[in-house]
Amino acid sequence: MNETDVKRDKPPVTVSPGVRLGGVSFVWRPWLVLVTVLLTAATFLLFCVSIGVGDFPIGLPQVVTTLLGQGEQVDEFVIMDLRLPRALAGLVVGIALGVSGAITQSVARNPLASPEILGITWGAGAVAVFLVTVSGGTTTAVVNSVGLSAAALAGGLLTGLLVYFLAWRRGIDGMRLILIGISVSAVMQAITTWLLVQADIRDVARAQVWLVGSLDNRSWDDVRVALWCTLVLLVVVAGAAFQFKPMHLGDEVAAGLGVRYTVVRALLLLCAVLLAAVAVSVAGPVAFVALVAPQVAMRLMRCPTPPLLASGLVGALLLIGADLVARAGLPITLPVGVVTAAIGGPFLVYLLVRGNLRQTDR
Repeated sequence: MNETDVKRDKPPVTVSPGVRLGGVSFVWRPWLVLVTVLLTAATFLLFCVSIGVGDFPIGLPQVVTTLLGQGEQVDEFVIMDLRLPRALAGLVVGIALGVSGAITQSVARNPLASPEILGITWGAGAVAVFLVTVSGGTTTAVVNSVGLSAAALAGGLLTGLLVYFLAWRRGIDGMRLILIGISVSAVMQAITTWLLVQADIRDVARAQVWLVGSLDNRSWDDVRVALWCTLVLLVVVAGAAFQFKPMHLGDEVAAGLGVRYTVVRALLLLCAVLLAAVAVSVAGPVAFVALVAPQVAMRLMRCPTPPLLASGLVGALLLIGADLVARAGLPITLPVGVVTAAIGGPFLVYLLVRGNLRQTDR
């Protein structure tokens, strides 16, 4: 057997075919497209099922017909006025948390990085609890005029900026970012606990329900603001995602490819903070969705880093499913945050054990 025969016996190397549209070229990966389509279909199906479940059951065909504007008057009232705002809130919050978690985990290069670990959700919660629990007529007027949503949005943004500036030292190190985020989160939890201890018992009950995370009594005004904010932020993230991918190879490689990695990283972290703050402003600090969704999406897509689009879809699928279980799959109705915590807690333990086993094998 000569050298030519050896070369002929080698299996051919398969390369994903490239596709070029105008001035943009990308690699065609059928598996990624298939999983994305399946996640989109599953999210839409569960979204419609969630709308149809309730004290007045509505079949799936009637739900789809009503959403297309051809349903009966009774179905249209129940779906469009009563149930659709809650389902849309779950969809928007799930997508926002999933994308936010994917960005933070990619920037920190750590699967434990998420908005709740970095203190963003607790910062938003602390500001909202402050408005709820501080007594006096002036505070009530502030709550009515500004609203808990705007307060939580501002609190999450300020907390995220604080964590970023404290973690900055000639760049962002993933471990430093997580440690400072945990410290800030502990401080915000302590402030929240102190506010609850000092508050009136009726205000404490109201704040506790909000702190667990809930989609109850969501209005079209809440959904409309969150939807537009999320869409704008997702457009910004999509525009920066092309420059974000080379950064997974290291800052030196990204700089060699002409990527301004410091600006791109800061922009994406700002978008992640705003997405998390928008989600908290609508549903409260729903636990573990931003932590679990990117890791599940990464395993489904077989990617080395959390994919942004798939993470958002998995986040929406997880939150809508958890809300459906919380209000219809249990003997008593629970806030959605209780169900997500029951799912995310064991998953966090799994990530910790898996990380320890990897370090032991090395």
